[in-house]
Amino acid sequence: MEAIKGSDLNVPDAVFAWILDGKGGVKPLEASDVITKENPCWLHLNYTNPDSAQWLASTPLLPNTVRDALSGESLRPRVSRMGEGTLITLRCINGSTDERPDQLVAMRLYMDERLIVSTRQRKVLALDDVISDLEEGSGPADCGGWLVDVCDALTDHASEFIEQLHDKIIDLEDNLLEQQIPPRGFLALLRKQLIVMRRYMAPQRDVYARLASERLPWMTDDHRRRMQDIADRLGRGLDEIDACIARTAVMTDEIAQVMQESLSRRTYTMSLMAMVFLPSTFLTGLFGVNLGGIPGGGWNLGFYSFCVMLLVLIGGVTWWLHRSKWL
Repeated sequence: MEAIKGSDLNVPDAVFAWILDGKGGVKPLEASDVITKENPCWLHLNYTNPDSAQWLASTPLLPNTVRDALSGESLRPRVSRMGEGTLITLRCINGSTDERPDQLVAMRLYMDERLIVSTRQRKVLALDDVISDLEEGSGPADCGGWLVDVCDALTDHASEFIEQLHDKIIDLEDNLLEQQIPPRGFLALLRKQLIVMRRYMAPQRDVYARLASERLPWMTDDHRRRMQDIADRLGRGLDEIDACIARTAVMTDEIAQVMQESLSRRTYTMSLMAMVFLPSTFLTGLFGVNLGGIPGGGWNLGFYSFCVMLLVLIGGVTWWLHRSKWL
């Protein structure tokens, strides 16, 4: 395997280019540095930047298929062996405050035992945890440890988001017990977030499981064991997502039932009111015809007597409905 010089990885608009010192820390890449297995390089790029896109399209350090994959459209999580290297696509929670977290950010990376090239368009918030550890000198010492730490950080952020969705569902269930209906579209958005998480986290769990079983030369048995633990943890998160999706379906049925009961009560009330005033409506319509011979038409107290009769009639119908337990 030919030596890689620091000048070969000189990308002016790179997010950063670091060399792992093998002790948990990093230092900026310089043109005179030589990349080795003991001191691998991490090159992090935004593939929409012009210089980064040009480097990805022309560098001989990457296979042709890898160049297109690192700067292509977003794909579902996957892992592919590319000769001595491995191409991995991962998804992480969007940490931007002006976008929804379920609009997951894609991170693509190609790595071997000496070189890590990762690309993104939007910021990958989970990488901040790994970067912080490296700057403090307590980060990964090699490529295998780096991959395990990145996957661990991605899973932590996904688990936190799943827990937030779970808490929202609990609040909705408590509100439904008090006959409080959520705002229009709130439950649909929550269900969509769960489905999107399920769609991308399931293949990502499979990626972790495959990395744990693959005999990659730059991963030790301890790395594979930790990766399997991460896959199991994400699998438990997927079980939680499935349970939450089922609970949202139950809540949808419950909301529909509550609204139907509310409509039925209102319809029932309107029907009773119509029944109460039906006799009086008939009498007022009958006495309202402009024909001769209406009883009491020439009597001064006829109108008042008619009003008293209507009140008695309404009261009698109301008493009968109450006695029949309709009211």
